[in-house]
Amino acid sequence: MKILHVVQGYHPVVGGSEWLVKNISEQLVTAYQDEVTVFTAAATKPAYFWRNEGAPMPAGTECINGVTVRRFKLFRGLRFLRMLWAHSFHRLRLPYHDWARTIQLGPLIFDMPQAIAQSGADVVFATSFPFMHMYYAVVGARRANIPVVLLGAIHTADKWGYDRKMMIRAIQQADAYIAHTHFEQDYLVERGIPADKIRVIGGGVDIKQFEQASGTAVRQQYGWGNDPVIGVLARQSVLKRLDTVLYAMSQVWEAQPNARLLLAGARTAYSDQLEQIIRGMTPEQQARITVVHNFPEEMKPDLLAAIDMFVHPSGNESFGIVLVEAWACGKPVIGARMAAIPSVIDEGENGLLFTYEDPDSLVQAIINLLENPQKRAQMGEAGRQKVLANYTWPIVANRVRKLYVDVINGRSTQPLESSL
Repeated sequence: MKILHVVQGYHPVVGGSEWLVKNISEQLVTAYQDEVTVFTAAATKPAYFWRNEGAPMPAGTECINGVTVRRFKLFRGLRFLRMLWAHSFHRLRLPYHDWARTIQLGPLIFDMPQAIAQSGADVVFATSFPFMHMYYAVVGARRANIPVVLLGAIHTADKWGYDRKMMIRAIQQADAYIAHTHFEQDYLVERGIPADKIRVIGGGVDIKQFEQASGTAVRQQYGWGNDPVIGVLARQSVLKRLDTVLYAMSQVWEAQPNARLLLAGARTAYSDQLEQIIRGMTPEQQARITVVHNFPEEMKPDLLAAIDMFVHPSGNESFGIVLVEAWACGKPVIGARMAAIPSVIDEGENGLLFTYEDPDSLVQAIINLLENPQKRAQMGEAGRQKVLANYTWPIVANRVRKLYVDVINGRSTQPLESSL
């Protein structure tokens, strides 16, 4: 099968969609001997599309682990005017404000639709919204009568990014759509997308990487001893709500004074505010907080192996792949009862949910697991079994490929049974 994947960035660019496309592409090449090509932007970060963050990469074609990767040169002109246009149109709710926001975001690659049309692919797959290349994929594929599959990774709480009529129209024009969760599927059905066009698949993990992880060296490095550790691995942005966890820990320590907190993730401008919150805590509390900035991706399995439970306070997620990664290490998880998270966590079986607007319920969930080591172990193992059944890369790639075969054979109008 000749497959074309279209994505905003590709290895060595870091990101959830980038990682998903890399792993699916390599699985299709190695397991099925498919011919896989990736079209992507020539930039080190998607933020480079609309602001001066990141840098350009050389445009051109290369081969990475058997996958042909073509990087396209961007148009970055008129960025200030594009931003002014987008915000003005959105604020005034003027016609085509969704187009204004999408053009402002980019990537603007004017030759990509025709390149897609001339690719000779049997199927085109594109991810993720709200970037402009999603529309290039639909236009280019339709121009050459190639089936097209979209995976939007929709963050339903982000109205600026994802509340766009043009996005729904693009999904309607696609042959099929991959949703990360049943929550995302329901969200789209409510907006007029036929349920039989959507297949729920979810993301994947390299299970061996997590099964072989050891937290011993991490615990020794940070002097945790045998103390129970609550872990939060997330980019330090305001949307991740790390401040909520810090405030909750003040109450947790009243009940469980030996507990420790790990905050691990990339620094952002918001990191200074988090550090200010920590400085406002007592010396004893500060001593029980470990902050790890900008850790390498290969360190993640050992960090997860070292903790006793994983907390995911954000409600602005399309899936929450780090929940699956924590399960892969046999750890119970706590997530917000918000957006897609409740459709990922089976409450009481492999984790607990807390009320998004109520920090006290997060406190109670953490204390519940701290006081019940056996429950932690049972939930962690249940999570690991869920990963083995649904979220390894061979399973995810196989389900995606089956969908490709369906749309190529013209069966996209038949019911697409969910894989989960």
